[in-house]
Amino acid sequence: MSAVVARLEHMKCPFCATDEDRVIDSRLADDGAAIRRRRECGNCSQRYTTYERVEETALFVVKRSGDREPFDREKLLRGVRAAVKNRGAEEETLTALVLSVEEAMRVLNRDVQSEEVGLATLEALRGLDEVAFLRFASVYRGYDDAQDFAREIRNLEKTTAPKSRR
Repeated sequence: MSAVVARLEHMKCPFCATDEDRVIDSRLADDGAAIRRRRECGNCSQRYTTYERVEETALFVVKRSGDREPFDREKLLRGVRAAVKNRGAEEETLTALVLSVEEAMRVLNRDVQSEEVGLATLEALRGLDEVAFLRFASVYRGYDDAQDFAREIRNLEKTTAPKSRR
């Protein structure tokens, strides 16, 4: 039978810089996204708190030019805000929309094409606000004239359930 050796990791004390400590308490923090640990220094007896989190892998977007850049949640949020401007959308809703697009891209577990991000955003906006969808599509797809809008509206009407007459 082989023996399992547990290796304890120690943090440097922020007060005396020694690495002899013990964990007094561990609990979940940030809705389960982190572990909060209370520690006591073995040298100076001061107590301090550390947090352990999963390190997210960076998400990269491959642009049409072939350039590769980190996914920028704030950049996408600015584009969504512009699309819903004066449409009465709540900021929390927009943030949730952007986070859902980001999560959908992370699930792919690879670098994503900018087109994939754009299409996922369009689909999310379609469910939120059709006018915002058209605004975003006009910039994303580079509409040149009214015919582009008319074609997109026809496509929207085909996929939208008919409104009941009362």
